Amino acid sequence: MAYGFAEDPAQSPVTHLEAVDYPSDRGTIVQAAMDNGAPTDVINLLKSLPQETYETKEDALRDLGEAARRFAIGVPHADPERDRRDIGREAFEGVNRAGTTHH
Repeated sequence: MAYGFAEDPAQSPVTHLEAVDYPSDRGTIVQAAMDNGAPTDVINLLKSLPQETYETKEDALRDLGEAARRFAIGVPHADPERDRRDIGREAFEGVNRAGTTHH
């Protein structure tokens, strides 16, 4: 996942943080990323932002490091119940761990 400017902007969580008006909430940030074609890793990273609301883009940028730690990108988990690749997927896409849809 890219954090800079050298790669495809859709790969950068920063691009998606810049795509919303502030103040904004985590759900709006995630939805904007989904609407803009962000890859799953970026969407899940943004779902891991520690605060529910952000007054400024700078506040959200500051929390990207904490979100990356929470999301534990690239860290394998021995316990499948702790798999965070699809964190929040159920809430945003209506799909549970078994892959079934609910409403």
